[in-house]
Amino acid sequence: MFPKALLVRTALNAAARVAPALAGRAVFHLFVRPAGRARLQPAEQRLMAAARVDRIRVRGKEAVLYAWGDGRRPVLLVHGWSSRASRLAAFAEELLDRGYSPVAFDAPGHGDAPGRATNIVEYRAIIRELHARHGDFEAVLAHSFGVVAALFALRDGVRTGRFVGISGVGSFSLLTDWFQGAFGLTEHALGAMRRHVERRIVPGEPEIWRRLDADWRPDDLGAPVLLFHDEADEMVPLAHARFLARAHGERARLVVTRGLGHRRILKDPQVVAEALAFITAERGAIAGPAGQARGASAGQAGQAGGASAGQAGQAGGASVEPAEVAGGPGVVAR
Repeated sequence: MFPKALLVRTALNAAARVAPALAGRAVFHLFVRPAGRARLQPAEQRLMAAARVDRIRVRGKEAVLYAWGDGRRPVLLVHGWSSRASRLAAFAEELLDRGYSPVAFDAPGHGDAPGRATNIVEYRAIIRELHARHGDFEAVLAHSFGVVAALFALRDGVRTGRFVGISGVGSFSLLTDWFQGAFGLTEHALGAMRRHVERRIVPGEPEIWRRLDADWRPDDLGAPVLLFHDEADEMVPLAHARFLARAHGERARLVVTRGLGHRRILKDPQVVAEALAFITAERGAIAGPAGQARGASAGQAGQAGGASAGQAGQAGGASVEPAEVAGGPGVVAR
């Protein structure tokens, strides 16, 4: 651990015992700060230049909104932590070509939005605003932290016909556990942050920590679910996806990839094609959890696997044998 990080850890852990309210606020501000700001990539510039851009205030912060198309058949795209809307350009371009109207946003402190921090409650507020503007979504497609944030909003009044989660965080409690371990925080320090959130960020919202997990009341989503996750995701273990697949049961299908990691998966042509086929399929034509992924060899498609909630913190565990696909990693429905 770097000397500065060690000093921060020592100070926060000590403060949690003598000044818990102050420590809780400090830990929270550390928790909600992105690790750097993603830059616009050359391949994304043309799409972003064609967007209709707007800005809104969310809990005193500014978010940037993007929209394409004629407004019919809106599809919401939700970026992950320390990311930006443009990282979902491959999906937006394909949706536009098929007559859909993608909408997206840069959360505060991300992409072109000013600020230094955001949180899942602000994500929810932005998604609610986009829902109010565009109506029910044909589909919601989210990546990483955007998955748990989008599901939080979708259980709270926002409606969609289908949901696609890529490299998704499935358990917010596991996220806080990781944060605690990464910074070496004591239970006192983490508890102080939780109390700060309950009193200052979401007062009057009962069972907030349980509701932040993506398996909270999954039937409220009421839509088919397609999940993609790489078996060796270096940031979010595959077990998160299995946790999500188990929570959503027969409505969900999990597609496991090899060699795409946490970010490259967003540009993989087969993943993009599979997601678009799911979004654009006739309602009666969506395969269930035993359906075969496009490009997977016969016999390799199986039931959406699932670790229990207690197992979700462990990386993967199941052996994955990807299909042979020319020109890229294999994809297998699990």
